[in-house]
Amino acid sequence: MDAPTAAAQVKINRWLPYWAVFQADVRQTLQSWVYRTWVFVSVLVTVGYSLYRYGAEHEAGILQSASHLVSDLLRWTLLGSVTLIIVLTVGSISSERGTMADSILSRGISRYQYFLGKWHARLVTILATFFVLGAAALVSCHFLLHEDLSLIGSVAALVMVAALLAVVSTCGVTVSALTNSTVVGITALWVAVYGVGIVLSFLTRSTPSPTWLLQVLPNVLHGHFSWYTVARFVGWSALTSAVAAVFGLGYFSRRDV
Repeated sequence: MDAPTAAAQVKINRWLPYWAVFQADVRQTLQSWVYRTWVFVSVLVTVGYSLYRYGAEHEAGILQSASHLVSDLLRWTLLGSVTLIIVLTVGSISSERGTMADSILSRGISRYQYFLGKWHARLVTILATFFVLGAAALVSCHFLLHEDLSLIGSVAALVMVAALLAVVSTCGVTVSALTNSTVVGITALWVAVYGVGIVLSFLTRSTPSPTWLLQVLPNVLHGHFSWYTVARFVGWSALTSAVAAVFGLGYFSRRDV
């Protein structure tokens, strides 16, 4: 008489498959050569550029601004790291296309959980890495160069750049769910991202865009900004990410794998 009662008390965690995909993809991302290349190049550029500025200030006597250094590093992140982030995210689903139906989706996990696990894993890994690298750059600038950074402005600048990277990461996972070929997906998204960036650069200066962000970064780092502008930029970025994710999730849930 006790067996049915015990069985009835067993709670089933319906999000356990999602958590399994999330953990597995985080490990896979950290072991990826693309991710390690991104981190290595970012650290190399940060250390090399910081030492160059430090040498120019202490050997040549040329005053070096920490805000200009951080602004240049964030500009490199937007212009250079985006390509590696696209490669890193577009391969999240499309690279497993051949084994997905038999080894993954046939084991009690829905396509919604699979997509969300992949998306959140790549998003968390990329943004966490960016914040760690950004914080390290700010600390190094504080000790090496002429300090003219605002703490609040530095946080705001990191948040705004992270919001833009979140859009690129989300679009990468979405394209990965739409295409069968990783190479085709990388090419299409790379052209789309830089094409949209060029188009947005022709808009007014008050319109939030990647070009606008590059222009206002020095002022933000100095603390000359409004939280309304930051919230507006982050809000539009979050909305774009949500729309891209919903579209990719809806399409992936109905297509053949």
